[in-house]
Amino acid sequence: MPGGRLTQQDRQQIALGLADGLAYAEIARRLDRPTSTITREVMRNGGPTAYRADLAHRATERRTHRRKAAPRSPGTLPQAHGRDAEAVREYEEEFATVFMRSGLPKMTAKVLAGLYTTDAGSLTASELAGRLQVSPASVSKAVAFLEDQGLVRRERDERRRERYVVDDDVLYQSMMASARATAHLGEVARQGAGVLGAGTPAAARLENIARFVAFVSESIVRAADQAREILHTKPEPTSDGTV
Repeated sequence: MPGGRLTQQDRQQIALGLADGLAYAEIARRLDRPTSTITREVMRNGGPTAYRADLAHRATERRTHRRKAAPRSPGTLPQAHGRDAEAVREYEEEFATVFMRSGLPKMTAKVLAGLYTTDAGSLTASELAGRLQVSPASVSKAVAFLEDQGLVRRERDERRRERYVVDDDVLYQSMMASARATAHLGEVARQGAGVLGAGTPAAARLENIARFVAFVSESIVRAADQAREILHTKPEPTSDGTV
């Protein structure tokens, strides 16, 4: 039924839909499920090219069994502000799925989602490992990738522990880096136009690409600069004094 747990038959239909090249939205429509449910199911079980119905079903059963049998982990303890820990966990999985669809590896996406959904915006390696129930080595590898992409930064806290941080400016800096990379693509395309000879079809194509990319990258930079202050907006208190 809509909103219930996926059955093994549902997963077989998902696998068939992927094999037929159907979009997630179409598979969801046929199963009368939210598209986000199908997206999350596929991305947490190997992605569209490696998804297998039987393996996905067994993996889900194992996760369910572990949640019932295992003692509460740091990620499932009662949380601040009266949050539902299970709802937070499910949201983090969905948020990570969005990052995965943008090209991030699974563990890297989970680490980034975990950082974004903390009030402090920072966690240590051990806190991340406990929250995600993975090894510290997995966290370290994921953080190295994110740091290289400008999506997180490292700092030392008062106890000299290394913390991984997503602050108010990380997203801005990441977008600016992306704009620079886009602009570089345009520069290379324009060089190709010169090599291939002015007036040739190939040169015209590359020149058009260069002009398009230049316009897009300049627009990104301009919009990011204009909107930067939004990232520093603080939540306003509600009528009961909370934020």
